Amino acid sequence: MTDQTENIGAYRPTERFSDRVDDYVRYRPRYPAGLLQVLADETGLTPAHVIADVGCGPGISSELFVRNGNPVYGVEPNGEMRAAAARRLAEFPNFTPVNGTAEATALDDDSVDYVISGQAFHWFDRVQAQEEFRRILRSGGRLALFWNTRQQSASPFMAEYEALVRSYSPEYDQVTHERIGAEEFADFFGPGGYVHRTFENPLRMNFTAVMGRTASTSYTPPSGTAEYAQLEIALHALFDEHAQGDEVPFIYVTDLYTGKL
Repeated sequence: MTDQTENIGAYRPTERFSDRVDDYVRYRPRYPAGLLQVLADETGLTPAHVIADVGCGPGISSELFVRNGNPVYGVEPNGEMRAAAARRLAEFPNFTPVNGTAEATALDDDSVDYVISGQAFHWFDRVQAQEEFRRILRSGGRLALFWNTRQQSASPFMAEYEALVRSYSPEYDQVTHERIGAEEFADFFGPGGYVHRTFENPLRMNFTAVMGRTASTSYTPPSGTAEYAQLEIALHALFDEHAQGDEVPFIYVTDLYTGKL
């Protein structure tokens, strides 16, 4: 595996979402049902397979699988996020929150059939996470990494939104998941390679949702600061310029990467 080019730990990945949980739960997009269908069709996923959702956050990714009937271990180091996942999925006895990280999941050897991760892989130490995933996966186990990715050039609003967010986010290039590319995926999955699938996942959002979605990111100014107030004013002006009725199209695709380790 090639050397990682950044020390992601310097950006406090296990801490930086603590004050963003409410906005994350309310305004982050969900994942399309087609993702689950592709995993069933192309990797043989069944409800009997045991899942480790690593970096599960508030349980958005886990919910897709627990509703499918899978036993899911939601591995999450951030206490506020883990508590939100436990509340969100309290009705499901097949969900177990676990205090752990990608590098030390606290799960047993050979204990899961799938390791999944939604919106989180770019925060991991890839060398240590690869070793840990191999430890907990059973023989023949699978890895599925997925993200909801904003389509920056899909419309004038999306392009201008991206430029605005970047202007208020000095860490953006260091922490965005889009810094992970084909070389990093090839290194992580290894000789067996990986399959990349994409799914349309467009949304329509009012201003409250757009602002909440923006505030849910770890790289924008925190609520209550002067910079946050300035960003809100600028974003409202951008929204008003492009709104259709009281909404704008907020365009995502969901990227899914699957393979074996």
